[in-house]
Amino acid sequence: MKTVSAERIQIANWGIEMATGVVIRQLRTGNLTPLAGTETLTGIHKQEIGSAYLNVNGLSDDHQGDKRHHGGPEKALHHFAADHYHRLRGELPAPASEHCQPGAFGENLVTEGFTETDVCAGDIFELGEAVIQVSQPRQPCWRLNLRFGIPDMSQRLQNSLRTGWYYRVLQSGTVSKGDVLRLKERLHEDWPLSRVLSLLYENTLDRTALAVMADINELSPNLKQLAKQRLETQQVESWEGRLFGPSKQGSVTGP
Repeated sequence: MKTVSAERIQIANWGIEMATGVVIRQLRTGNLTPLAGTETLTGIHKQEIGSAYLNVNGLSDDHQGDKRHHGGPEKALHHFAADHYHRLRGELPAPASEHCQPGAFGENLVTEGFTETDVCAGDIFELGEAVIQVSQPRQPCWRLNLRFGIPDMSQRLQNSLRTGWYYRVLQSGTVSKGDVLRLKERLHEDWPLSRVLSLLYENTLDRTALAVMADINELSPNLKQLAKQRLETQQVESWEGRLFGPSKQGSVTGP
């Protein structure tokens, strides 16, 4: 008898809801400000707004401190599930736990009842006047350590496999708080972001899965290249520099 995983059941249930969609509870943009009293500038402290114009580079008046690793066409819009904040408040020490409110991770979109198990690589959504496509999950970086005052906050988020995700913009237009995110097309139903994240950080050298991931055209180029590199080298790229800062950059980390 063929079994169906809980993850597949959840995706199927979400499919039933796709016509209704998910309401955008908050829309957020941010200016550049110093990060945790340092000279490092960040756009993570985003404020609620009513509406904004969304183009290939993101929302109008939204800024990023490190444009090499944040923002741009493949990371135009950031979505973090508000559902995760309750768990984080229970796990993190004060005062970091007090930051665990919508907007804490610099997300542009705040929703409820919609997580990494509900969204798949390459999903295309309508949002207001815009059309957006899931490009990749977030890969947490060392700036979160400063933001929360916890030296390994980025690693904690990575290990949780609840990192949030990014969209690219297929059609520009105005988006607003209260708009409904409606699934228009699902191209890879077998690849929820929870599976992508597991491959990135748990089952890191699964050759069969890596080969498939490398051929998902709708994933961001850097993730496809990452999969190809693991296949070629049979090694996992270093996470140290990303998680703990440039001074920790290494060559290889274990699976």
